[in-house]
Amino acid sequence: MRRLDQLLASLGYGSRREVREWVEAGRITVRGVVADDPGARVDPAEVLIDAQPPDHPGPLLILLNKPAGRVCSHDGAEGPSVYDLLPERWRRRNPPVTSVGRLDKDTTGLLLLTDASGAVHQLTSPRRKVPKVYRVVLDREPAPQWVELFACGTLVLDGEDSPCLPAVLQPLGGREAEVTLIEGRYHQVKRMFASLGCSVLELDRIRFGSLDLGNLARGLWKELSINLLDEI
Repeated sequence: MRRLDQLLASLGYGSRREVREWVEAGRITVRGVVADDPGARVDPAEVLIDAQPPDHPGPLLILLNKPAGRVCSHDGAEGPSVYDLLPERWRRRNPPVTSVGRLDKDTTGLLLLTDASGAVHQLTSPRRKVPKVYRVVLDREPAPQWVELFACGTLVLDGEDSPCLPAVLQPLGGREAEVTLIEGRYHQVKRMFASLGCSVLELDRIRFGSLDLGNLARGLWKELSINLLDEI
């Protein structure tokens, strides 16, 4: 049970003051009765706004196929954001919808978004060892010995002291390869190849744990059940 004004404000309907104005205007009912107290504690399942149930009163979990050129930031000064692709009301939710880890501005592919803050910590914790799979295009063909170097857990990134955890490098022919990581250091894939004198020209995340993009087109998103978090 939550205060009516807090509930609707947290779901992005407006400020608590605006919700109070809606109550005064008779736009909200609780259990079929016009609400008269914005501070009343209510069950979201029993609330209607203009005869419609609240928009996603429970936690959101969104699978996005991130396009290049968008940042995982709420700061508009950093450029076009992945959050701009979502419905406006979802962008006003509190807690805010945020990304589970980040993808660089020029990196594409699978990105999870949620307003369940506990899920973000759960899925990004190194203890969970959630595998992330990336498709890369390099500036030259990967050397055969790199496969063992990625796998042995001795590769040290520039500016760091501890080596990366073992990772899987699978050459795909030519300058393409797949990389599977169980950690998420800053710009890790690019820095791993940079330590070998190689540049990543394209980077696309194709899998996060048990999730993949299927036929979801670039720039589009779909909702997932929050219960899937236990299966990732």
